[in-house]
Amino acid sequence: MEKSKIAEELRPFFDPAAVAIIGATDKKGKVGNVIFENFRTNKERGIFRGNIYPVNPKLDEIEGYRCYHNIKEVPDDVELAVISIPAKFVPATMKDIAEKGIKAVIIITGGFGELGEEGKRMEREIYEIARANGIRVIGPNCVGVYVPDTGIDTVFLPDEKMDRPKSGPIAFVTQSGAFAAAMLDWAAGAGIGIGKMVSYGNKLDVDDADLMEYFIHDDEIKVVTFYIEGVKDGRKFIEAARRITQVKPVIALKSGRTEYGAKAASSHTGSLAGADRIYDAVFKQTGIIRAEDFEHMFDMAKAFAKCKLPKGDRIGIITDGGGAGVMASDAVAKFGLKMAELSEETLKFLKENFPPHAVAGNPTDVVGDTDAQRYKVAIEAFVNDPNVDAIVIITLFQVPLLDEMELIDILSEYAKKSDKPIVAVAMGGKKTEHYAGILEDRGVPVYPTPERGVRAMAGLVQYARYLGRRKE
Repeated sequence: MEKSKIAEELRPFFDPAAVAIIGATDKKGKVGNVIFENFRTNKERGIFRGNIYPVNPKLDEIEGYRCYHNIKEVPDDVELAVISIPAKFVPATMKDIAEKGIKAVIIITGGFGELGEEGKRMEREIYEIARANGIRVIGPNCVGVYVPDTGIDTVFLPDEKMDRPKSGPIAFVTQSGAFAAAMLDWAAGAGIGIGKMVSYGNKLDVDDADLMEYFIHDDEIKVVTFYIEGVKDGRKFIEAARRITQVKPVIALKSGRTEYGAKAASSHTGSLAGADRIYDAVFKQTGIIRAEDFEHMFDMAKAFAKCKLPKGDRIGIITDGGGAGVMASDAVAKFGLKMAELSEETLKFLKENFPPHAVAGNPTDVVGDTDAQRYKVAIEAFVNDPNVDAIVIITLFQVPLLDEMELIDILSEYAKKSDKPIVAVAMGGKKTEHYAGILEDRGVPVYPTPERGVRAMAGLVQYARYLGRRKE
């Protein structure tokens, strides 16, 4: 697909030749200092390849970097300006940025439309300057952009207070800066890779639709997740959503579902949350998958990042614990899926290759004295059964005869070679988490409960159904 104008306009936010940090300071803990240190340390580690230009009228040098007194003094290779100065100075600074010819600006500063009429007036002034000069703006009132592959990091929480996740095929877009920071920290702890994060705050200019347009053309990103409080331009949003969902899945966590939440969203980022049922209808119409909470959002994102899409909704369940199989079966019904009816050939194959006390069926229970090879027999049967569209494999790594690494090898091998999606469920504590992490590194998504595993699979089914309808 040919790259759009918006994709070209937004590129400097993610991979600029050079960055100017307006409001950079040597005072530790200040927003401008944390952002400057993010870029400086990323440059020292060889991640950020561009030049860094701190801008502060009161300083001549920060950590060995020349400090410029005005943005107009910086060299001409700057493609991105990051602003962290008091709100009242931002309009004048935007005029200087326009004069300098910089076309991408992140305004971290708060105190604009979310605080009332004067803030809204300043936002309008900034927007007029930007529009007149072809400048794209993320913010204000945001934490900006995080891209681990290029070293872009405007998140003003220091490393000692917030872990940064590794890179991965998931994009995360959010209105809320605090939510962005919390999710990055959580994703790092959960081992979930985030390729690009954008916090756009009041979305004066760049909005959800623009970012969807950008991510259509971003081959590094397989799935896009959104935290949304409200949409300003409904038609633009719908058109962009229809385009991107033909290419890759989009998952939205929409807050402000209740009267109280809608009121809070308005005071937070000035968003008009609108009737929740309208958003529900729009999401269904455009193929956006709605998440119930942040765990659900990232559970599905992880499945999309690692799994193939199913050809139908018939689920096969393999377990070494009967109770877990029952829980998974309940979840299949709860999330609108079907239990696959195994073929006679499959049942015959299982019975011939199982000991008498193992249960051949759906769920198939390899029982608590299982070894890895018994799992392999079951997986082979389910993979080859034309009545099974997707497979949920539950493993209690605690059972005594199971060689954990052998099972991990088997699961990852079938996940690669089968055309059916396979997700794993591993319940337990730290030892289980250790093996689950290895399995995820091998490309198989792992969930801590049967319900979460099945719910993630339901997201794959929902998106596959949408694509199927689009082709009809």
